[in-house]
Amino acid sequence: MTKKLLPLLIVIAAITSLVFFPAIKSATKGNKTMTETATENVSVMLETSMGNITIEIDMANAPNTGKNFLAYVDDGYFAETIFHRIIPNFMIQGGGMTADMSDKPSKHAAIKNEANNGLKNDRGTLAMARTGDPHSATSQFFINHADNGFLNHTSETAQGWGYAVFGKVTDGMHIADAMAVVATGNNGGHGDVPLETITIIGASRL
Repeated sequence: MTKKLLPLLIVIAAITSLVFFPAIKSATKGNKTMTETATENVSVMLETSMGNITIEIDMANAPNTGKNFLAYVDDGYFAETIFHRIIPNFMIQGGGMTADMSDKPSKHAAIKNEANNGLKNDRGTLAMARTGDPHSATSQFFINHADNGFLNHTSETAQGWGYAVFGKVTDGMHIADAMAVVATGNNGGHGDVPLETITIIGASRL
Protein backbone atom coordinates (compact mmCIF):
# COMPACT_ATOMS: atom_id res chain seq x y z
CA MET A 1 0.00 0.00 0.00
CA THR A 2 1.69 3.23 -1.16
CA LYS A 3 1.23 6.22 1.08
CA LYS A 4 1.87 9.82 0.07
CA LEU A 5 4.18 12.24 1.88
CA LEU A 6 2.45 13.58 4.98
CA PRO A 7 1.49 17.27 5.04
CA LEU A 8 3.97 19.55 6.76
CA LEU A 9 1.89 20.02 9.91
CA ILE A 10 1.60 16.27 10.41
CA VAL A 11 5.34 15.85 9.94
CA ILE A 12 5.99 18.57 12.52
CA ALA A 13 3.66 16.80 14.93
CA ALA A 14 5.49 13.55 14.24
CA ILE A 15 8.80 15.15 15.18
CA THR A 16 7.52 15.90 18.65
CA SER A 17 6.50 12.28 19.11
CA LEU A 18 9.88 10.76 18.23
CA VAL A 19 9.95 9.58 21.80
CA PHE A 20 9.79 6.39 23.74
CA PHE A 21 6.15 6.24 22.85
CA PRO A 22 6.30 7.14 25.21
CA ALA A 23 20.67 3.78 -1.02
CA ILE A 24 22.98 4.94 1.35
CA LYS A 25 26.66 5.58 0.78
CA SER A 26 27.37 8.27 3.32
CA ALA A 27 25.96 10.56 5.95
CA THR A 28 27.51 13.99 5.68
CA LYS A 29 29.54 15.59 8.41
CA GLY A 30 30.12 19.14 7.29
CA ASN A 31 32.02 18.65 4.08
CA LYS A 32 33.13 15.17 5.12
CA THR A 33 31.37 11.84 4.85
CA MET A 34 30.62 9.25 7.47
CA THR A 35 33.77 7.20 7.81
CA GLU A 36 33.70 4.23 5.44
CA THR A 37 36.92 2.48 6.42
CA ALA A 38 37.67 3.53 10.00
CA THR A 39 38.63 0.51 12.07
CA GLU A 40 36.55 1.91 14.94
CA ASN A 41 33.32 1.34 13.04
CA VAL A 42 31.30 -1.75 13.92
CA SER A 43 28.78 -3.59 11.74
CA VAL A 44 25.64 -5.04 13.28
CA MET A 45 22.96 -7.24 11.76
CA LEU A 46 19.37 -6.69 12.76
CA GLU A 47 17.46 -9.89 12.11
CA THR A 48 13.80 -8.98 11.68
CA SER A 49 10.64 -10.84 10.79
CA MET A 50 10.74 -9.11 7.38
CA GLY A 51 14.40 -9.77 6.62
CA ASN A 52 17.88 -8.74 7.70
CA ILE A 53 19.25 -5.21 7.86
CA THR A 54 22.98 -4.56 8.22
CA ILE A 55 24.04 -1.33 9.82
CA GLU A 56 27.39 0.34 10.41
CA ILE A 57 27.92 2.12 13.72
CA ASP A 58 30.05 5.25 13.40
CA MET A 59 32.23 4.92 16.49
CA ALA A 60 34.50 7.75 15.38
CA ASN A 61 31.79 10.42 15.18
CA ALA A 62 29.24 9.07 17.68
CA PRO A 63 31.35 7.17 20.24
CA ASN A 64 29.01 7.38 23.23
CA THR A 65 25.87 6.66 21.25
CA GLY A 66 27.61 3.81 19.45
CA LYS A 67 28.87 2.33 22.71
CA ASN A 68 25.36 2.54 24.17
CA PHE A 69 23.75 0.87 21.14
CA LEU A 70 26.34 -1.92 21.14
CA ALA A 71 25.73 -2.53 24.85
CA TYR A 72 22.08 -3.26 24.04
CA VAL A 73 23.18 -5.46 21.12
CA ASP A 74 25.65 -7.42 23.24
CA ASP A 75 23.26 -8.13 26.10
CA GLY A 76 20.53 -9.36 23.77
CA TYR A 77 18.10 -6.60 24.69
CA PHE A 78 16.71 -6.06 21.20
CA ALA A 79 15.49 -9.66 20.81
CA GLU A 80 11.68 -9.75 20.64
CA THR A 81 11.32 -5.99 20.57
CA ILE A 82 9.36 -4.57 17.66
CA PHE A 83 9.24 -1.75 15.15
CA HIS A 84 6.28 -0.09 16.77
CA ARG A 85 5.92 3.13 14.81
CA ILE A 86 6.21 3.63 11.06
CA ILE A 87 5.52 6.74 9.00
CA PRO A 88 6.45 6.38 5.32
CA ASN A 89 8.73 9.06 3.90
CA PHE A 90 9.68 9.89 7.47
CA MET A 91 11.01 7.12 9.73
CA ILE A 92 10.78 3.56 11.09
CA GLN A 93 11.08 3.40 14.89
CA GLY A 94 11.76 0.45 17.18
CA GLY A 95 13.94 -1.08 19.83
CA GLY A 96 12.02 -0.50 23.03
CA MET A 97 8.55 -2.05 22.94
CA THR A 98 7.24 -5.60 22.85
CA ALA A 99 4.50 -7.15 20.74
CA ASP A 100 1.82 -6.31 23.30
CA MET A 101 2.85 -2.63 23.03
CA SER A 102 4.44 -2.64 26.47
CA ASP A 103 7.60 -0.67 27.14
CA LYS A 104 10.60 -2.92 27.66
CA PRO A 105 12.56 -1.60 30.64
CA SER A 106 15.87 -0.01 29.65
CA LYS A 107 19.01 -1.73 30.90
CA HIS A 108 21.30 1.28 30.78
CA ALA A 109 21.16 4.92 31.79
CA ALA A 110 20.11 7.62 29.36
CA ILE A 111 22.93 9.10 27.30
CA LYS A 112 24.12 12.56 26.36
CA ASN A 113 22.83 13.71 23.00
CA GLU A 114 25.56 13.62 20.34
CA ALA A 115 23.49 15.23 17.59
CA ASN A 116 26.11 18.01 17.44
CA ASN A 117 28.54 15.55 15.82
CA GLY A 118 27.75 16.90 12.35
CA LEU A 119 26.11 13.72 11.04
CA LYS A 120 22.84 14.38 9.25
CA ASN A 121 19.44 12.68 9.42
CA ASP A 122 19.61 11.57 5.79
CA ARG A 123 17.73 8.62 4.29
CA GLY A 124 19.11 5.35 5.56
CA THR A 125 20.83 6.71 8.65
CA LEU A 126 20.01 5.57 12.17
CA ALA A 127 19.33 8.03 14.97
CA MET A 128 18.26 7.80 18.59
CA ALA A 129 14.67 8.38 19.66
CA ARG A 130 14.14 10.31 22.86
CA THR A 131 11.65 12.27 24.96
CA GLY A 132 11.46 16.06 25.02
CA ASP A 133 14.61 16.00 27.14
CA PRO A 134 17.47 16.12 24.60
CA HIS A 135 19.58 13.81 26.78
CA SER A 136 17.03 11.05 27.44
CA ALA A 137 17.79 8.43 24.76
CA THR A 138 18.24 4.83 25.90
CA SER A 139 17.44 1.95 23.55
CA GLN A 140 14.94 3.20 20.98
CA PHE A 141 16.21 4.19 17.57
CA PHE A 142 14.81 4.95 14.15
CA ILE A 143 15.80 4.49 10.54
CA ASN A 144 15.34 7.66 8.52
CA HIS A 145 13.17 6.79 5.53
CA ALA A 146 13.83 10.16 3.89
CA ASP A 147 16.22 13.09 4.23
CA ASN A 148 14.92 14.65 7.45
CA GLY A 149 16.93 17.81 7.78
CA PHE A 150 14.49 19.23 10.34
CA LEU A 151 15.75 16.60 12.80
CA ASN A 152 19.35 17.84 12.63
CA HIS A 153 21.18 19.70 15.38
CA THR A 154 20.99 23.47 15.13
CA SER A 155 21.81 24.68 18.65
CA GLU A 156 22.41 23.40 22.17
CA THR A 157 18.90 24.25 23.31
CA ALA A 158 15.87 22.09 24.03
CA GLN A 159 14.43 22.99 20.64
CA GLY A 160 17.66 22.85 18.69
CA TRP A 161 19.49 19.76 19.91
CA GLY A 162 18.00 17.49 17.26
CA TYR A 163 18.28 13.71 17.02
CA ALA A 164 21.67 12.02 17.19
CA VAL A 165 22.72 10.06 14.10
CA PHE A 166 25.07 7.22 14.97
CA GLY A 167 25.05 4.85 12.01
CA LYS A 168 23.68 3.96 8.61
CA VAL A 169 22.15 1.05 6.75
CA THR A 170 24.77 -0.62 4.56
CA ASP A 171 22.64 -3.54 3.37
CA GLY A 172 18.93 -4.24 3.50
CA MET A 173 17.47 -0.80 2.91
CA HIS A 174 14.93 -2.56 0.72
CA ILE A 175 13.71 -4.28 3.90
CA ALA A 176 13.22 -0.89 5.54
CA ASP A 177 11.41 0.29 2.41
CA ALA A 178 9.10 -2.73 2.64
CA MET A 179 8.40 -1.93 6.29
CA ALA A 180 7.53 1.63 5.37
CA VAL A 181 4.54 0.62 3.27
CA VAL A 182 2.85 -1.83 5.64
CA ALA A 183 -0.62 -0.99 6.86
CA THR A 184 -0.65 0.88 10.17
CA GLY A 185 -3.27 1.94 12.66
CA ASN A 186 -3.95 2.53 16.33
CA ASN A 187 -3.00 0.06 19.02
CA GLY A 188 -3.25 0.61 22.75
CA GLY A 189 -3.61 4.33 22.34
CA HIS A 190 -0.62 4.59 20.02
CA GLY A 191 -0.77 5.61 16.37
CA ASP A 192 1.19 4.56 13.27
CA VAL A 193 1.55 1.01 14.62
CA PRO A 194 1.99 -1.79 12.04
CA LEU A 195 -1.17 -3.89 11.94
CA GLU A 196 1.01 -6.99 11.60
CA THR A 197 3.81 -7.12 14.15
CA ILE A 198 7.33 -6.53 12.82
CA THR A 199 9.70 -8.17 15.26
CA ILE A 200 13.41 -7.72 15.84
CA ILE A 201 14.35 -11.36 16.28
CA GLY A 202 17.87 -10.50 17.33
CA ALA A 203 20.84 -8.19 16.84
CA SER A 204 24.48 -9.22 16.65
CA ARG A 205 27.88 -7.87 15.70
CA LEU A 206 29.35 -9.00 12.41
